[in-house]
Parts: sequence; C-alpha cells; structure tokens
Amino acid sequence: MGQYVEKAREAVAQVNKVILGKEKAVEEIMTAFLANGHVLLEDIPGVGKTTLALAFSKAMELECKRVQFTPDVMPSDLTGFSIYRKEEEKFVYQAGSVFCNLLLADEINRTSPKTQSALLEVMEERKVSVEGVTREVPKPFLVIATQNPLGNAGTQSLPEAQVDRFMISLTLGYPDFDSELSMAKSITNADRLDLVEPVIEREQLLEMQKDIHNVYIKDEVYSYIVNLVVATRKHPSLDRGASPRATNALVRMSKSAAWLSGREYVTPNDVCGQFPYVVTHRVTSNMAAKMDNTSKWEIVEGIIREVRKPPLGVL
Repeated sequence: MGQYVEKAREAVAQVNKVILGKEKAVEEIMTAFLANGHVLLEDIPGVGKTTLALAFSKAMELECKRVQFTPDVMPSDLTGFSIYRKEEEKFVYQAGSVFCNLLLADEINRTSPKTQSALLEVMEERKVSVEGVTREVPKPFLVIATQNPLGNAGTQSLPEAQVDRFMISLTLGYPDFDSELSMAKSITNADRLDLVEPVIEREQLLEMQKDIHNVYIKDEVYSYIVNLVVATRKHPSLDRGASPRATNALVRMSKSAAWLSGREYVTPNDVCGQFPYVVTHRVTSNMAAKMDNTSKWEIVEGIIREVRKPPLGVL
C-alpha cells in the first residue's frame, strides 16, 4: 500500500505543476480516479480543464481523447461505426472516441440527448454496443466532463440519470491572484505540459483501484454514510434528494480518501470531506431556497452539521 500511495501523491504533485492554485480540486479528482469514478466539472471556459485532463493522462500514462460536444455530434462519433472497404469486400469497424483511458467530454450539455445517452452507456457499463456487437473500452476508463452554466447559449439541462453517473462534481473557478501571477510570469514558448513526468503506469492504477476495496469501514461509519444521504431526501430546502447510487459513491470516495491519506480505515472526517462533492450535483433545491439565494453546497454543508457523527471511540 505504502509504495502505491506515494506514487498517487506524486501524480497529484505532477499535475499541480501546471494547474496552479487548485491543489484541493486536483486531489479530489485523483481521489475519484482511484475510486474508478467519473468527474463532472461545472465551469466557465478558459480555466484549464483541457490542460488538467492532459496533465493527468501524462502523469499516469493514460491515452487521452477530447470531444467538443456540439449539437451536431452524433452517437457514432463516440461509439464508432462500420464502413465498407471495397478492397476487402466487407464492413470494417472504426473505433469511436470513447476507446481511450481518459475522455475529456467538453461542454457536454450542448449536445443532443441521443448523444448523451450513448455516453451514458459507456460511463456505466464500460462498453459500447454497435450494430449488435458489444465491445469493451480499455481499462481504466475515466471521464472528465465539463458543462457550461445553464443559461449560456445553446445549453440544456443534463438528464438526471446521466448526472447521477458522475461520482463527484466540482468547480475549478478562477485562480487566485498569486497563482495567476505565477502563471503569467511562466509563459514561454515551451509547453507547460512538458513539466509533467509520468509516475504511474496504467496497470499500477488498476492495482490501486483494487486496493481501495481493502480499506475498512466500521458499521457505525456505514450508518453515518446512509444517514447523511437519507437526510438529503428529507431536507426542507430540497425537492429531490440523493439516490442510493450516491451512497455507493460516498462509500467508494471515503475509502479512496482514506487510502490516499495512508490509512487502511475510514473516519467520519473522510466521509464529511467527500459528502459535498458526491451529492451536490445529485440534489435539486426548491423554489424557496433559490429565492433565498441558498446554494446547494450550503444546504449540503448544513446537513453535515445536523447529522450526528459517530464518536471517535468506535473507530
């Protein structure tokens, strides 16, 4: 465990060389990748999302592809299609964009529901079905998807079923002054991604993902996880609470966070730290909360304060 943890931390450090001032976000994304989960970035353009994905792919030797989602992107662009080759006198399958290790799905809420549905299958099943033939995508397969703020030109809400497939959501946002100043001073002809060195092999990442399952959770902490998720379904400011899939995701993210901290057991603080990232995109605030300008993140943090933590003595 120890050697792999150090490698995972070094991968985070490599990404932080090019994504300045976003250490918490980078660590959170690494935690999701270790838990074999997909990441949803709700952000404005130009804050370094593509660079982030490329930095992770280089640090972990993952094949990375990027799809710019527009209304004319077709499901076959993702899943692949067959074309007839006259010289071979047969149809030959051409693999789509999802056949990679890390897919950057940019501006996902600008494309058609049909294309979103095609992405939904591969995110959940890690395989695609084309012309009656099912093909598995490479392992690991991870998605970083970005969506523009609703109200921007050409955007539409993502289906709830698709949003629920993302293990976590977060926002990079603008860098702070010092980070942006450092970035401005470091602009040269060289590519900043050249600073990133590969420190994890694909097979090692797969072993890390398996190792996460060995992290121990006591029954009282399991109960705490369920109580937090159930509280979202009863909260007066929420029209829709988190699904049972959120419970599963919170367990996996809590284990991953504990593992990345070098522990073989989960504490209530691991759960608290991951809870907002896991459930915020899965809940819907009601009209009263929107009129009070109360964000979903604030509501979720309030739930953490309201639900009783297990005493430390049970760990």
